[in-house]
Amino acid sequence: MNENDFESRLILRGRPPTKSHGFVNPKLVRGSTVLYENCAQRQTIGARRLEQEEIYGLYGTETHFALEALVAEIEGGTRCQIVSTGLAAITAPLLAYLRTGDTVFVPDSVYGPTRRFCDTILRRYGVQTRYYDPLISEHQLRSLIPSSLRVMMVESPGSHTFEVQDVPMISKVAHEVGAKVFMDNTWGIRTFQPFRHGVDVSIQSLTKYVGGHSDILLGAITVTSEEDWAWLRHGVLDLGQYASPDDCWLALRGARTLAVRLDRQGESALKIARWLADQPEIQRVLHPALPSCPGHEFWMRDYSGSCGLFGVVFAPQYDYQAVTAMVDALRLFGIGASWGGYESLALPTSFTITRTEGSGNFGGEMLRLQIGLEHTEDLITDLKAGLAVLRSHSSTVRDESILTNP
Repeated sequence: MNENDFESRLILRGRPPTKSHGFVNPKLVRGSTVLYENCAQRQTIGARRLEQEEIYGLYGTETHFALEALVAEIEGGTRCQIVSTGLAAITAPLLAYLRTGDTVFVPDSVYGPTRRFCDTILRRYGVQTRYYDPLISEHQLRSLIPSSLRVMMVESPGSHTFEVQDVPMISKVAHEVGAKVFMDNTWGIRTFQPFRHGVDVSIQSLTKYVGGHSDILLGAITVTSEEDWAWLRHGVLDLGQYASPDDCWLALRGARTLAVRLDRQGESALKIARWLADQPEIQRVLHPALPSCPGHEFWMRDYSGSCGLFGVVFAPQYDYQAVTAMVDALRLFGIGASWGGYESLALPTSFTITRTEGSGNFGGEMLRLQIGLEHTEDLITDLKAGLAVLRSHSSTVRDESILTNP
């Protein structure tokens, strides 16, 4: 057995040694107050909040530390900080690292709540956000960078529209001017190694595949250098960020089956994506493993596989009402905003897309699909029935404004 394999690390890390007497899973530890033997011990341990020790409940418990160790292993990092939600895993390091007068570059395809945070909270504190085309060239990127750039964010693939970014190029350019690279790597949790491609801070929504059962909210921030760990750990604790140990314990349990779920869901999603690509109602499939997806060449170069989340663009004759009629008719797909759980989801996304750099018109209504653990042929049968409903609602005129949410 190679203990460095992804599957083996998921089983072995973040829990007691296999050959020891005791329960297989780590304990669930709840608590706020930690008692010390004497004042000298309190003074010594209390000063070490950079270390993952049981100092006070806010700083973490044995349950938190086990999950942090496991996620750091998955991401290929050295230190991990668990926070309350996936969004907190984005906002906490931004607040910890950015200062008044700094600039952050954010891809135009970014997760909507990230955009809102940048446009409201960061703007209020004097941080400028510059949105850039996720498929920007090196020459274009160099021409845009100001001296105030401090953080370069990447989200690959992009939220809803699945553009795969040239992360190594973006990281190289950012590092040349002393900026840090933050990456939302939730989609690529198994298939992309962020720190091998120049990323400084990797962000995960553990709500998704690690939890795996659509019943927890958690986020994780992973780094490789002690310098990055110092500002991250202090910043997160100063913000009062905390994650429920109950949710951490559930995430640890979910992580043990992460590999087999990702294998199954990724395989099913790719089969369904290829089937959809052959349907006349579909103009384009936005699955990074297919040539029709923007940035597919970077996926081929940098990724070792895919997951269960992708999108489609419908032919121009199908308007938003037709797409919603199709989704309402599906029996096996729920209508929900999250993903990474065991259940399949379908979500119309055109109305959620906000773009400011001209990168948001895909020429048709859009749908995001999360493929769960149902039988693949059953899901295809359900989609066939849905496409029949879609055809019955076709129109010759469509409203192009639906693609540019103000």
